[in-house]
Amino acid sequence: MAGRIEVNPDVLCGKPVIADTRIPVYLVLNLLASGYDFARIIEAYPTLTEDDIRAVLDYAERRMRYEEVHDLEPLSSSA
Repeated sequence: MAGRIEVNPDVLCGKPVIADTRIPVYLVLNLLASGYDFARIIEAYPTLTEDDIRAVLDYAERRMRYEEVHDLEPLSSSA
């Protein structure tokens, strides 16, 4: 999967995209979350391959693996 996802400040303001495209990782994740299967994504974006979609999932998993979530203190309404 190495090399299938790239982050370049000159492409989509540095958002992660599938290499050699302007298709952002978040778009593919959104399509999967909306119920699209691999075949439907490839139908909509014929330049993509199943390996590209797997790379998106792998990239997201690796990014989230070390994500830390902290509770935020509620904002007090001071008048």
